[in-house]
Amino acid sequence: MRGCGISGKEEAAPQQVAEDKFVFDLPDYENINHVVVFMLGTVPFPEGMGGSVYFCYPDQSGMAVWQLLGFVTNEKPSAIFKISGLKSGKGSQHPFGAMNLPQTPTVAQIGISVELLENLAQQTPVANAAVSSVDSFTEFTQKMLDNFYNFASSFAVTQAQMTPNPSEAFIPANVVLKWYENFQRRLTQNPLFWKT
Repeated sequence: MRGCGISGKEEAAPQQVAEDKFVFDLPDYENINHVVVFMLGTVPFPEGMGGSVYFCYPDQSGMAVWQLLGFVTNEKPSAIFKISGLKSGKGSQHPFGAMNLPQTPTVAQIGISVELLENLAQQTPVANAAVSSVDSFTEFTQKMLDNFYNFASSFAVTQAQMTPNPSEAFIPANVVLKWYENFQRRLTQNPLFWKT
């Protein structure tokens, strides 16, 4: 239903902690500058609902500090949040109650609380979380494409270097390059083409 991504790391897996609340663990959060929160496109929010996005980190005494980053909705299904400047400062009101963070000082969390859109409009995110727009979504997609292409290309071998292995399938590198170029072209023409 919802996802959370960190550049250069595996996508964080959601944990449902209440009927309307989800958290994503962020190991080694002190080395993370931005997080991407997005709807997977499989299950939309119920009519009139959206998701408040919170960042939670342990303070020096190990207590959880929750800060409102912003929100995602069916109309705004993704956002990039800068968390690097938030790792010190005051917390804000949050709907997660007395949830406990993992006892590791290097683990933080992103929390998503499903709430009424009218309540989302009345909330004030922390100033320096700087929610991005569709352009940042396009930029994220471009970076993801670059990462995929570079990763796949790193395994490229010539036909002379290939060793026969009947249980393994090989995809020619030029096929990946063609897909990459087509996807980039379509993304440039219409950043939301993938929704159709």
